[in-house]
Amino acid sequence: MKNKICYFGISILFISLSMNAQKKSWLDKSKTLEQRIDLLMKEMTIEEKVGQMNQYNGFWDVTGPAPKSGSAETKYEHLRKGWVGSMLTVRGTKEVRAVQKICVEETRLGIPLIIGFDVIHGYKTLSPIPLAEAASWDLDAIQKSAAVAADEASASGINWTFGPNVDITQDPRWGRVMEGAGEDPFLGSKIAFARVKGFQGDDLSKNNTIAACAKHFAAYGFVESGRDYNRVDMSNDMLYNTVLPPFKAAVDAGVKTFMNSFNLYNGIPATGNSFLQRDILKGKWKFDGFVVSDWASVREMITHGYAADGADATQKAVVAGSDMDMESHLYVSELVKLVNSKKVNIGLIDDAVRRILRVKFELGLFDDPFRYCDPTREKNTIGSKANNDAVLDMAKRSIVLLKNDRNLLPLGKSGQKIVLIGALAADKNSPLGSWRIASDDNTAVSVLEGMQQYKDNSLKYEKGSDLTIGATTFTAELKFNTTDTSGFEAAKLAAKGADVVVMVLGEHGFQSGEGRSRTNLDLPGNQQALMEAIYKINPNIVLVLNNGRPLTINWASDHIPAIVEAWHLGTQTGNAVAQVLYGDYNPSGKLPISFPRNVGQIPIYYNNYGTGRPIDSDNNVFWSHYTDVEKTPLYPFGFGLSYTSFEYSNLKINKPSFEKGEVVKVSVTLTNTGNFDGTEVAQLYIHDDVASVVRPVKELKGFELVSLKKGESKNVTFTLTEKELGFFDNEGNYILEPGTFKVMVGGSSDKGLEGSFEIK
Repeated sequence: MKNKICYFGISILFISLSMNAQKKSWLDKSKTLEQRIDLLMKEMTIEEKVGQMNQYNGFWDVTGPAPKSGSAETKYEHLRKGWVGSMLTVRGTKEVRAVQKICVEETRLGIPLIIGFDVIHGYKTLSPIPLAEAASWDLDAIQKSAAVAADEASASGINWTFGPNVDITQDPRWGRVMEGAGEDPFLGSKIAFARVKGFQGDDLSKNNTIAACAKHFAAYGFVESGRDYNRVDMSNDMLYNTVLPPFKAAVDAGVKTFMNSFNLYNGIPATGNSFLQRDILKGKWKFDGFVVSDWASVREMITHGYAADGADATQKAVVAGSDMDMESHLYVSELVKLVNSKKVNIGLIDDAVRRILRVKFELGLFDDPFRYCDPTREKNTIGSKANNDAVLDMAKRSIVLLKNDRNLLPLGKSGQKIVLIGALAADKNSPLGSWRIASDDNTAVSVLEGMQQYKDNSLKYEKGSDLTIGATTFTAELKFNTTDTSGFEAAKLAAKGADVVVMVLGEHGFQSGEGRSRTNLDLPGNQQALMEAIYKINPNIVLVLNNGRPLTINWASDHIPAIVEAWHLGTQTGNAVAQVLYGDYNPSGKLPISFPRNVGQIPIYYNNYGTGRPIDSDNNVFWSHYTDVEKTPLYPFGFGLSYTSFEYSNLKINKPSFEKGEVVKVSVTLTNTGNFDGTEVAQLYIHDDVASVVRPVKELKGFELVSLKKGESKNVTFTLTEKELGFFDNEGNYILEPGTFKVMVGGSSDKGLEGSFEIK
């Protein structure tokens, strides 16, 4: 017996030494990345491989006792066995270190977790919502904003964000419009590239960068009726030329992960859609990162009616190219059985695991699993002055001036009697916007607080009316006050003697975002009634809009002399708004999405199609229009005013005709003709007159931010190549056809200087 025990002990020692040697082999940094992955995968069981494809939400207080019963205990045991590849919503260096320690020190192979989180527009220090950032058209600022978010998130233990959302949408009823860059694929592609670069930096192994995730693949922004989780039905033309370009830009930027979407595409859930994930993403585009499902979207294929049960859903998702299962619990329970029964090829598992491990190696997690767990860095980074300064700068750049009759703005800095009205004006929570789950409630600078910094005016605040009734948490459905007008009289009395009334109205920050689709885009509650009541007393009103989507503000546009689109601007909202209102910052934002006149116009977008009857040429009813409202938007894509004025002149094209491959140069002279220094977003649009697939009436193909002193002029030159002039046919082939092209350059999509040229 003694000899047997001794032999058993020697065997255990041999296995331990062998495992240490094996670990050293894949931890050897002198080997190539792919060699290290090969060495690790050779040692992995099928259960451990499938475990890498399994993602769990944080399911217990990781710094407390281990769970002892139920689903949490099962998940905990999976974690200790190495059957979990990723966790999400675990945050804070103490918590991340604790859960990472289990995987690195208690599992057989010690494979570290990748920690994911929804870092949508900042971590604790919040930038404007993504739609607002898109209104800046400032790619450098947007990239910096993403870098700030990555800096704070990584300091809190996170190494992977479920962003950027690069969904193009033409429907502001969709609540998640606030997460993207608006309606245009060219602008959206540039922003997608910038955000990926901001999150990931120039070296993913640095501890202040995080892996980005392009979502939602694909076409989620075109859900029917603007209703979340709905079906999508679209043409190949729309798919290839509008939906996919921002995703391809993310791939070109080196994005490490993709997330598929909840919607059907061609009758197949995106999670189980091989055409999208295998043929396009991993095939044609050669994407070498991994694809994660959206929350439980693998399991939801059963509810869709596409999969019969969990095993069927798992098989269809894996075969289609979905590499990691977020919170469906199906891969970990079904996939080993499917492989053993030969229903799923082990090669698909190996491909998925290799993709996941590659990202973990690139993040440097194998070299130092605790590289994101420095509490000193966390303390010094979160909420730093530098980060607050950065998000303030981003917030100012995101503001769009929609109207400024009689030059009511900027406000005078002294001697004015100003009344500030609106529940949102003093709100410190709503301005943070939706999708800010790491931020603390009531940490935004309110507009009231921002305006109080200008002490040489008389400032009085009246709420006028409560906006919401009851809970306003992230998960609760908001209820709006529509009947209580008891505060109107005090607001009217205050407004009566004011030089200027500033009214802050709009949506609550939780009224847009996932699951927040709307059929009515008017001002919620009784805000419209409050605005009209104040207007009767004093028409000198500056309307400051807080919103996560375009609203229908026809009455305000007709009556209110000054309108400022201030979105949900994040932590520094009040300071940004006040600095714009008082002229310390001249607004330069431009709309990234059209504002409809009413919901009946939706979808409405600038790059529409002329139809066979675009105008009333025969003076009759038979042409493409509405009988009750203009077919144009209230405020078009690309629109935005300044406190100064800009004049475009002298449009030139370097020659009248070009051979394929030649570069087209379009130049204009831009002059600041007003009384303030300012920045203009000069925009170039083209129209391909005749094509084998009809092209939109105009398409954005260039823009440039130009800063000019008052009275200054600059020549602005745009370059057009085959990349800008061509389009995708219905098979996804990129082509450039000979013919004539119109070109327009101006400060908005609705008007500008025009010219033309020919491609032979």
